[in-house]
Amino acid sequence: MNEANARCDERTQLEQRVAAHPFLIGLSRHHIRLLADCALLTDFSAGQSIFRAGETANRFYLIEAGHVVLESGDDSAKPIKIDIIGPGDLLGWSWIFPPYKWHFSARAVEPTKAIFFYGTILREYCDKDPILGYELFKRMSEVMIKRLQRARAQLIESMTKA
Repeated sequence: MNEANARCDERTQLEQRVAAHPFLIGLSRHHIRLLADCALLTDFSAGQSIFRAGETANRFYLIEAGHVVLESGDDSAKPIKIDIIGPGDLLGWSWIFPPYKWHFSARAVEPTKAIFFYGTILREYCDKDPILGYELFKRMSEVMIKRLQRARAQLIESMTKA
């Protein structure tokens, strides 16, 4: 197999993985191709920091295998666990909302495989294709509501223990 065919096969496999992720089920073939255009496969080792609160949010991940803990807090305090994110979940929505800063920190708790998306490129695609932007916004809004409710529950629990 020549190099061009190998790249074509890799691209096709990446598009298939993007299309098969539960977060993106039902998107049009055109939108899947746009998403795959700014995607890479990535791995994290257990304990590896993925991002920290306050850093620039310029990406997001779709988790395929493994688990990631989402935490709130700074370096001076014990972090508060917000959520455990696993296969089929989205990690990171701050790339789509100004000022594009992470609100929480994320760390792999075990070896984790994910699809990485360049958020800065994807924002440009969303500006040019409002239907794509709206679809992603609707899906991310669902995730945000669930995560914020979990964060609220964790904060209430931590306050009652204090």
